[in-house]
Amino acid sequence: MEVALELGLHYWNYSRPADPSRIAETLAETARIVDDAGFHRFTVMDHYFQMEHRGTADEPMLEGYTTLGYVAARTERVRLGLLVTGVMYRYPGLLAKIVTTLDVLSGGRAFLGIGASWYEREQRALGVPVVPMSERFERLEESLRICRQMWSDDNGPFEGQYYQLLETLCVPAPLSSPQPPIMVGGGGEKKTLLLVARYADACNLFAVSPEDVARKLDVLRAHCDAEGRDYDTITKTAVYTDRVLEDPDAFFAAVEQYAALGITELQFMPDRDPVEFATRLTGEIVPRLT
Repeated sequence: MEVALELGLHYWNYSRPADPSRIAETLAETARIVDDAGFHRFTVMDHYFQMEHRGTADEPMLEGYTTLGYVAARTERVRLGLLVTGVMYRYPGLLAKIVTTLDVLSGGRAFLGIGASWYEREQRALGVPVVPMSERFERLEESLRICRQMWSDDNGPFEGQYYQLLETLCVPAPLSSPQPPIMVGGGGEKKTLLLVARYADACNLFAVSPEDVARKLDVLRAHCDAEGRDYDTITKTAVYTDRVLEDPDAFFAAVEQYAALGITELQFMPDRDPVEFATRLTGEIVPRLT
């Protein structure tokens, strides 16, 4: 089959292999495999505890942007970012500088993936303020506005309800032109997809089913119409949630449907040793897409 689809690998689990001293080499080798295979994107989570619906909170977890800095030094082409940055974990002015640092040191390969943080256990455990959901989305919108201003020619102040910046100076500027792409992650139909329409270059959905993705994209199109945004200027990406190596035929059947809906990039989540997963993915699945 031939489908015009870009690919990404979402590295979400540091428990394989079990020896913590091998985390670095496994991460680097996995990233190298997909970089050499021409993958478009390599992402990690913005969590400090493992998600409880995927494991237990005390499983190994690394800070995301430090991890991406390590990956940047061991890859050459793949774009790097968090899927996605939790809005409550960093002041937005500092977040813009963090992403800029990654962009400069990677040769212009960073993007800002961001969403409304949700994992209250790790927030409460580590002293991150826990605020109502409505406030998280208001902070998310201000953070998006601040990052865009930080990456513009406007070095002046920013006065928001939650954040006040006297200067939005960002030197050096990102190498990505005109700025690091912004991806807003999540499928919330009232708020998240509205923020995509207002501010983002890309959305990121969960590929639960073609029907679900179709509904989300219809909502996004309606938000774009209301905001005066060209729907076609937004890159539509999704995380493939099924076990691609266990049922390749189901994947190939689904991928044609996702592509027909306008999804142009799918990210995969390793369900076994990451090096094994990346090796088999690039050796068994990717060749059948081209």
